[in-house]
Amino acid sequence: MSTNETPAGERAEKAETAPKNALDKYFFITKRGSTPGRELRGGLVTFFSMAYIILLNPLILGGTPDIEGHTLSIGEIAAVTAFTAGIMTIAFGSIARLPFAFATGLGINSLVAVTIVSEVTWAEAMGLIVIEGILILILAITGLRSAIFNAVPADLKAAITVGIGLFIAMVGFVDASFVRRIPDAAGTTVPVGLGIDGSIASWPTAIFCVGLLLCGILVARGVRGGILIGIISATVLAIIVEAIFSAGPSFVDGKPVATGWNLAVPTVPDSLGALPNLSLIGQVDLFGAFTRIGPLPAILFVFTLLLANFFDAMGTFTGLSREAGIADENGNPPNMRTALVIEGAGAVVGGLTSSSSNTVFLESATGIAEGARTGLANIVTGVLFLLAMFFTPVYKVVPVEAAAPALIIVGALMIGQVANIDFTKFHIALPAFLTIVAMPFTYSIANGIGVGFVAWVVLALFTGRAKSVNPLLWIVSALFVVYFAIDPITSVLS
Repeated sequence: MSTNETPAGERAEKAETAPKNALDKYFFITKRGSTPGRELRGGLVTFFSMAYIILLNPLILGGTPDIEGHTLSIGEIAAVTAFTAGIMTIAFGSIARLPFAFATGLGINSLVAVTIVSEVTWAEAMGLIVIEGILILILAITGLRSAIFNAVPADLKAAITVGIGLFIAMVGFVDASFVRRIPDAAGTTVPVGLGIDGSIASWPTAIFCVGLLLCGILVARGVRGGILIGIISATVLAIIVEAIFSAGPSFVDGKPVATGWNLAVPTVPDSLGALPNLSLIGQVDLFGAFTRIGPLPAILFVFTLLLANFFDAMGTFTGLSREAGIADENGNPPNMRTALVIEGAGAVVGGLTSSSSNTVFLESATGIAEGARTGLANIVTGVLFLLAMFFTPVYKVVPVEAAAPALIIVGALMIGQVANIDFTKFHIALPAFLTIVAMPFTYSIANGIGVGFVAWVVLALFTGRAKSVNPLLWIVSALFVVYFAIDPITSVLS
């Protein structure tokens, strides 16, 4: 045989990974071990797992008056939330070619609604978000953001993935009311408990349990589309249960109803949809906050937004890439600089549309678990978000209790990364452990990353390993110390 002849095994391997058409070649579908069918199912699952943001974001942003007493219209927020998520998800899938969907960042929109608009107007708050997004874009374009990614030790990256798994599982449990906060008036020091008084005492939570077991069975048996089948089945069951027992919403006339459905009540819609109102787009005052509250407080707000957005996204990128099996040897996703540039643009676009900063969403992991590996899945998810603007009654049929089981399944899958952490060395074990537990306990990815970073550099300093720490990690850890102390710092400067 000629020395230039390719062995049969290599020819077969190349044939298996060779792109089948232009679409396949552009999105690397075959190369990443996927198929168009898996991408379609993954995109569908991701949408159903995160469609709740179209309902939740208006409740967070629309119920809070700004410094001048102005409130945003809930209907208009819902429209721009779906519009921005659709545009950014499609853009990211088309350019970065990764299956990471975008939507309004929950931590950031809460920060805006609770803290920032108590001192500025909504237009001025969105201007601060645009500025924060521009800064993140600059960091991404210059490569500094990628450099910080690379500065994170492999053990911490694995810990971030595990922490995200626990965090999204916690989100699923809380959304389904399987885990509830115990009221202070209950006379107990236990902060959370199971259901109502330790019992699954509501039909919505019961639907969640059935959906979780069904999804678990289907995934364990390797059924294609198992998570999607589970969500659809749980939704159908929820509609039947609601028709028979009328559990109703979780809030009636502003008062909580413990046994009601969170966000969406599963009923057959009266109509298919209506035209969306996108009049909030462009309602931004870029520098008004600097005039109203002064340059220093405005800069501190921008700093807080930037740090939260920067490291929430970093943690999510790391976790999703590892879960999808497309991360490199350093735990980073392919096309990282491009991905980070587009993610930074999400903040700018979110501010310009008044939907708040948009970023990569954790729930993308549900689509990855369903088989999504490329940006084609994002195209599916993004198109569904755009359609959701017109078909609000249809997507509201799916209650969060039917979608939450997917988050638990994904959490169980992601926790497997714990095997990549060297717990035999305590200077690694403690920062990794703190990273993992701080995310669900503080309900923040950025907090978990920050605690882990600070612990890592402090232990390195006092165990003779200071030189092994990348200089960027020292700088970022110092910034996190400022981030954690931002309220007393603001008070002193005021």
